[in-house]
Amino acid sequence: MQQIKKCKKGDPMKVYDPTRIRNVVLLGHSGSGKTTLAETMLFEAGAINRRGSVEEKNTVSDYHPLEKEKQKSIYSSFLNLDWRGHKINLIDTPGTSDYIGEVAGAVRIADTAIFVLNSEQGVETATDSLWNYVQKYSVPSMFVVNKLDTDQSDFWKTVDEAREHFGQEVTVVQFPYSEGQDFHAIIDVLRMTMYEFPEEGGKPDKLPIPESMRAQAEKLHQELVETIAENDETLMDIYFEQGELDEEQMEKGLHISLVNGQIFPLFCSTASRNMGTGRVMGFLDDVAPNPLQGNPPKTVDGDEFKLDPDGKPVMFLFKTHSESHVGDLIYFKVYGGSIRPGMDLVNSSNDASVRLGSLFLTEGHKRIEIIEIKTGDIGAVVKLKDSEVNDTLHEKGHEVKLQPIEFPPTTIRTAVKLKKEGEEDKLGHALHQIHREDPSVVIEHSQELRQVIIHGQGEEHLAVIEDQLRNRFKLDVEFITPKIPYRETITKGVRAQYKHKKQSGGAGQFAEVHLLVEPYEDGMSTPDDLKVRDVQEHDLEWGGKLVFQNCIVGGVIDTRFMPAILKGVMEKMENGPMSGCRARDIRVSVYDGSMHSVDSNEAAFKTAGLMAFKDAFMQANPKLMEPIYEIEVSVPADYMGDVMSDLSSRRGQIQGMDGEGSIQKIKAHVPLEELDHYSTKLKSMTQGSATYTREFSHYAAVPHEVQERVVKENLQEA
Repeated sequence: MQQIKKCKKGDPMKVYDPTRIRNVVLLGHSGSGKTTLAETMLFEAGAINRRGSVEEKNTVSDYHPLEKEKQKSIYSSFLNLDWRGHKINLIDTPGTSDYIGEVAGAVRIADTAIFVLNSEQGVETATDSLWNYVQKYSVPSMFVVNKLDTDQSDFWKTVDEAREHFGQEVTVVQFPYSEGQDFHAIIDVLRMTMYEFPEEGGKPDKLPIPESMRAQAEKLHQELVETIAENDETLMDIYFEQGELDEEQMEKGLHISLVNGQIFPLFCSTASRNMGTGRVMGFLDDVAPNPLQGNPPKTVDGDEFKLDPDGKPVMFLFKTHSESHVGDLIYFKVYGGSIRPGMDLVNSSNDASVRLGSLFLTEGHKRIEIIEIKTGDIGAVVKLKDSEVNDTLHEKGHEVKLQPIEFPPTTIRTAVKLKKEGEEDKLGHALHQIHREDPSVVIEHSQELRQVIIHGQGEEHLAVIEDQLRNRFKLDVEFITPKIPYRETITKGVRAQYKHKKQSGGAGQFAEVHLLVEPYEDGMSTPDDLKVRDVQEHDLEWGGKLVFQNCIVGGVIDTRFMPAILKGVMEKMENGPMSGCRARDIRVSVYDGSMHSVDSNEAAFKTAGLMAFKDAFMQANPKLMEPIYEIEVSVPADYMGDVMSDLSSRRGQIQGMDGEGSIQKIKAHVPLEELDHYSTKLKSMTQGSATYTREFSHYAAVPHEVQERVVKENLQEA
């Protein structure tokens, strides 16, 4: 069990006024140096006395055994530090698309996003998907170009790519005096100063800008001043009158422009050598918004929710993490009033009364007990009953429900199979817990396919889930290929009849049904020889429609038997006549038949309806349909040909292409069957530089050979 440190009442290092809080999320592609930057910021602030490294597996934020093994972030990690009287809540996030679910919650509650770019690689594909989340929640954003001391560092190329991807609002605040092995100084065009660092890094000397760089610095300074002035009328007037803005005016203008998304300041660093980190932290203190100044969250009704430090307590739950010997640790952000242990609040999702236990701040795996958490701050609470991610807790009688986090659609799926019988309940509990902690995992208990299917974000994501099932929950499982939810339909109209007659002592059974079975289309007309007395449209739970028409004349079948005929048809549609897959988009018209005054009953008409439908269906040129997904692949232009060729081999149909700088976006329709393990193949052929998203689009007929194979497989299973 972790050691818990208690803070004293009134300790200014632990309970902060909202105006002195900065909630900052670190974002960027894996390998850009986010974790190293976080470690250096902790060291610079005196929160730790020795910097760890990813390679040595001893950083504060990457503390999970899997993170140490893979030497990269898998989970969002929450850190906090004091920098010159301001509390910076720092969230280190994974940079691999497989763990984008971990990023979603962190971005949702952040007030500033720092994008860390690798100056060797420029803007990498994962950064684009991260940017989309930041834009969704209107989080003020800035950039740090990192690893400027590497041999292949290219600062200006990285700046150009950032502007191509994220707009001309990307504005240089700093640029390196030199790059590569000679990197040792940064020129700051906001303060018009050069920061020269000692060999071991740390506190720099402030020096005049060298003459060789003076003209470039003045040009960039002027561009910065003009950009700031353009976004504020008062500053524009001062600029026109004086031809310049002082540092205080520029910082004020930067703050306004940053919050409004009119400027994305760009800084320099080599975090591994502690060069440039302190200036970034100073900018967070001086310019970045506090929680009261950022863009307010919205309620589920779409209204803006204004944070009120003096108001009623409101807290939003955004992450669950389970710890052995402790239980569920739920992270929250306070959006109103103050939160204290022992408070009784109401969960707006289920109206349950919830009592808060001990409250904590976290520093990686360490927990620090605290007596109060004010508006805008982030904390954690243990064992919160009847509460999940996305729940809002509020004081009784002061109801509010904040908009939930939108988690990304999944990109990969697998079926999970127990090797040992009798552990189904244990597996169900384990998968429920995994989903609670990571809502980007979707668990499907498919009655149709008779499989438990896990939907995730990539092969790595599934591997982490498998590791949890085996090592954390002690389950012997294997991941197998999931089945495809095919659908059956027909391509022509057919009439068929069936007479069910049974006489074996006592009351008999008799029912005769005549059906017209047709492929359903919107707006289709009824044959001239039929008179429709009643129409029922059924939206099927598995997609598509069944339209059921009563066309009986003369009372040859009593109206009371129509529901039984419909029940027989529906039963056969759920277990399709051709392959056992569910049928859809069909119109059934009951137009003739007969009944017996004694032997006719609902069971007889159900059987007759089922068999007549089956016979008609098999004569109506049945076709098997497969789910088609719309995918969007983000890929560097160099690999576009390979990706398009591979999509064609997967029966994909290209729908369009769009370019954003060096990244191409390919849209295509691809059968679900062809997308199994596609994320792995995509990463392999693009050296990990491409990502993709997918979303169900429609059903389409399968090729003849696929239909034959599926029908044969289902007959063998039956």
